[in-house]
Amino acid sequence: MDKKKKRNFKRTFLIIMLLSLLCFSGLNMFAPLEARADFGDFSGDTDYGSDDSGGWDSGGSDDNWSSDDDRDRSYYYSGGSGGSSSGDGGGFSSIGTVIGFLVVAYIVASTLAKLKKSSGPREQGAAETSQNMLKPMSDYLSLDPNFNEAEFREKLSNLYIKMQECWHDRDIESLKPYFTDAFYNQSNKQIEQKKRLKQTPCTERVAVLEVTPRGYYQASGMDHIVVRVRSRFIAYTLDDESGNVISGSKTNEKFLTYEWDVSRKSGIQTEERAEMRKISCPSCGAPVDINQTAKCPYCGSVINVDNEDWALNGIKGISQQTR
Repeated sequence: MDKKKKRNFKRTFLIIMLLSLLCFSGLNMFAPLEARADFGDFSGDTDYGSDDSGGWDSGGSDDNWSSDDDRDRSYYYSGGSGGSSSGDGGGFSSIGTVIGFLVVAYIVASTLAKLKKSSGPREQGAAETSQNMLKPMSDYLSLDPNFNEAEFREKLSNLYIKMQECWHDRDIESLKPYFTDAFYNQSNKQIEQKKRLKQTPCTERVAVLEVTPRGYYQASGMDHIVVRVRSRFIAYTLDDESGNVISGSKTNEKFLTYEWDVSRKSGIQTEERAEMRKISCPSCGAPVDINQTAKCPYCGSVINVDNEDWALNGIKGISQQTR
C-alpha cells in the first residue's frame, strides 16, 4: 500500500470511528428531534410520569421563559455530512462501505436506545400541587356564593378543546381573554417558534375525560383554583414543506394528565346567569357575549377580560401514557 492509499485509509478510518461514536452515544442524525403536538407541548414520543408525578411546567411569567425556551425548541437535522475526497480511491475509502457501516451502526444504536428506554426508569417531571397547600372547594362558596362548580368544569372543558384547535391553526389570539398576560405571551412564543421551524402540530379525536377542581389558594390579591385535567387524543407534528410526520403518530392514542392553575382577582364574584353575560366592545361599542367568543363579531377586536373572569395562569404536564 503506497503512502497516498495509507493516508486515505487512515482518514476514512478516523471518519468512520467518529461517526460511529456519535451514533452509539445516542445522537440520531437521521431523524428530527422530538416535536410535541398538543397545546403547550406536553405530549411526546416518550411516556412520562405516573398518577402522582410527571411532565413539564409551562406556567409562570415571561421571566422564566428563557430557562424553558430550550426545552420547547425542536430542531430538524437534515443528516448530511459534508465533504468528499478526491484521489485514486482504493483500500477502505469506498463510499459504499462507509454508508453500509453507518447504516449498521445506526441500526445497532437505535436498537440499544430502544432497549434502554424500555428497561430504564420512567421519566419524571412536574409534581402535582400538594393538597396541603389547597383549601377545599366547599369553602370557596363563602367567598363566592354564586360559584357553580359544574359550570366551571364545563367552561374549562370547552376551553381545552378550543385550545387544541387554535394550537393546530398556530393562532391563539382568540384565546387571549381566557389567559393571563404572562401565560398568553409565553404560549404565543411557542407558536411563533413552530412557525419559524415550519412545523404544524396536530391533535385528533380529542376527548376531555376529567376536569376536577382540587382546591383553591390566594396569593398577591388573586384567587387561584388548581384543577386536574385529563384528556385523550392522537397527536403528531407535520413538516410544512414535505407534509411528512416528523414526530408522534396518527394511530397511537395518548392519555395526558395536566394540572391547570386558573386565577382571577380576589373579591370578584360569579354573576348570576354568567353564561349570558354581555359586555360592550371597547372598540366599537357593540354588545358581545364574552363566553361565546373572544372577538367582537362586528369589528374583530379581541376583548380581554383577564381581570373580570377566570383566566388560565399556567399548565403542568403530570403524566402521559400511550396506547
